[in-house]
Amino acid sequence: MIKSKHEYLHYLTQDRKALNVEPSLKNLLTHDIWRFQVALRKLEFRKNTAKTLFGKAYAMWLQLKVRRLGRKLGFSIPANVFGPGLSIAHAGTIVVNGKCKVGANCRIHVCVNIGGSLSKKGAAPHIGDDCYIGPGAKIYGDIKIGDNVAIGANAVVNKSFDSDCTIGGIPAKVIAGKGPLEILKNKRTEIHY
Repeated sequence: MIKSKHEYLHYLTQDRKALNVEPSLKNLLTHDIWRFQVALRKLEFRKNTAKTLFGKAYAMWLQLKVRRLGRKLGFSIPANVFGPGLSIAHAGTIVVNGKCKVGANCRIHVCVNIGGSLSKKGAAPHIGDDCYIGPGAKIYGDIKIGDNVAIGANAVVNKSFDSDCTIGGIPAKVIAGKGPLEILKNKRTEIHY
């Protein structure tokens, strides 16, 4: 949760690096996903630090801006859910419950739904750092996903999983004993020039 200008700038820097976007006016004007993420982080900062009536009004205006940009891109992502280093891979339907908590360095693809349980409390998933969420994944309920977990395409995740694994299937189960960090590291060593 962003509570200072320093944290706000840190989140923006990490998001920009995760998206592999150069810091330029051109990208801010033409890269729709980056523009959405900048607006989302600004909303989080203003919402969490607003003390005056003007500050609260500005946060409400930013809420409307984020909602408008989200509708254009197909995103329903509330403030204060994702940690720094968020990377939204493509425009398309992404729906996230406001009670979810997702750690740093999350890469999320289209047609993902992260939702709450059916109970009156409506508990939502907590997802750790360095996670990859593949296209079409459905994650719901009062569950915890550890750090460094890859969630495969179209997986239905309705139970908790420990760190450092790849999960997939309906219902999801562990399909590999390594997470996205190890997979990326192995891919880099396989490249021969």
